[in-house]
Amino acid sequence: MTDFFRKHTLITGTLLLTASGFAVRVLGFFYRIFLSRAIGAEGLGLYNMVHPIYGICFGICAGSIQTAVSRFVAANVRRGKQILFTGLSISLSISFALAWAILAFAEPIAHYILMEDQCAALLPFMAVSVPFSAIHACLSGYYYGVQKTRVPAFSQIVEQMIRMAAVFLIADILLESGRAVTVELAVAGHLIGEIASCLYTMVCFLFFRPRDAAAGTPQAAGTAVGTSQAAGTAADAASGPTFSSFLSVFAQTAPPLMALALPLMGSRLILNILASAESIWIPSRLCAYGLSSSEAFSVYGVLTGMAMPFILFPSAITNSMAVLLLPAVAEAQSSGRSDRIGQTVTMSLRYSLYMGILCIGVFTMFGKVLGTSVFHSASAGTFMEILAWLCPFLYLSATTGSILNGLGRTRTTFLQNAAALSVRIAFVLFGIPRFGILAYLWGMLASDILLALMHLRSLSRIAPFKWNVWDMAVKPALSLAVSAGILLFFDNAFAQTNVFSCLPPFIGAAARIAFLSLCYGGMLALGGITLSR
Repeated sequence: MTDFFRKHTLITGTLLLTASGFAVRVLGFFYRIFLSRAIGAEGLGLYNMVHPIYGICFGICAGSIQTAVSRFVAANVRRGKQILFTGLSISLSISFALAWAILAFAEPIAHYILMEDQCAALLPFMAVSVPFSAIHACLSGYYYGVQKTRVPAFSQIVEQMIRMAAVFLIADILLESGRAVTVELAVAGHLIGEIASCLYTMVCFLFFRPRDAAAGTPQAAGTAVGTSQAAGTAADAASGPTFSSFLSVFAQTAPPLMALALPLMGSRLILNILASAESIWIPSRLCAYGLSSSEAFSVYGVLTGMAMPFILFPSAITNSMAVLLLPAVAEAQSSGRSDRIGQTVTMSLRYSLYMGILCIGVFTMFGKVLGTSVFHSASAGTFMEILAWLCPFLYLSATTGSILNGLGRTRTTFLQNAAALSVRIAFVLFGIPRFGILAYLWGMLASDILLALMHLRSLSRIAPFKWNVWDMAVKPALSLAVSAGILLFFDNAFAQTNVFSCLPPFIGAAARIAFLSLCYGGMLALGGITLSR
């Protein structure tokens, strides 16, 4: 068994990242519940307003460089340390410049870009967190490159646990001293989490460096960095750790590294700007609809901080599927097996729709109970009922987008994501002033349908796949209807002695959801839909 895991590092690494990602999502879900009760819906809205600035900074200085470091380290493990230091130097230089810019222009950014002066006090926390995020991202890229995913995986859990512990402790101290808990606590928690994950990865790198990084052999890769690094290996090995030798290595490594990072940086920057514009404009367009500033931020906070975490929670499963699909289709493409790609696409469609249709039933039936019992907000429940119809298309676009990326169609996915975001922004700008937040919900549904259809059309041109409406949509819908009928019959027939009624509202809803899910799975099996098909 040990030999199996050593030979299949991709599988074990993917499963480890999937498990850690699911754990982080569970922790983050309860953290959101705490924040919603501690700082309220308006505070959540303000907290989510400043995140676009951080997202843009991370996209510029960290995300794309992390990917470049990962690929080049995998291509030449012997020079992994040099590649890491080159990427880290570039990433830190950009991050310090961005952090200074945010600190120096916090008030203009809050007033003219975020269009909310209250955000000025929150931006310094985000600014200070950017360099720590850059260090963490580059070190994680290094570990991905040497196929040691344990450190990045556990760093996510460490980050979330320390953030939660610090915020809970600070909130307790504030309450005991009679002071109010404000949104500054949430952004301080973000900074504490980034510092924790940075320090964790640094300690692991300094004291528990992978042996592969010191004794590995260069791997085959079709990147430009291979030749330039190979030419300087002997000279760099002979030289000591001097500033001149670092400059020599930097001059050899930086150009090919940035040649890969810059296109990724550009595409991610555009997507982040579009997503940030959407987040920034929603509260202002709600004000144009007739709400006060406080009411607008409360509505925005309920949507993004309460309803959306519930809707996105099941996507931990489909995201895990997406992570597994990317290497699978890449391997099938390299071996010329288009039939296997078609089978993979068919499988992803089938199980994404299974999950999405089930979630429609869950959130339409239990949205109000979940909203009131968890967040004490009837509006959150209403949003969940409406957003439930997003689920099939949201999960479809996640898995099909991952397949397209695995097939090397990154430009296609970028353009299609940009088009879908543009549709949402159009609903924000022109729909919200007339119809309120409902227009944004309609825009989300329209953009996710469009994105899923565009992904499917692109995939159909690469690898033909089977699309059986009866098996993939009608049977799951009928199975859900029958399962819901069984649940309602059980509730009505045993109304007086129903064990669910004796439980707290949230626990009772969770038990009903579990019962509904079991019935749904059983109906699918009875209908002839098995995992082997």
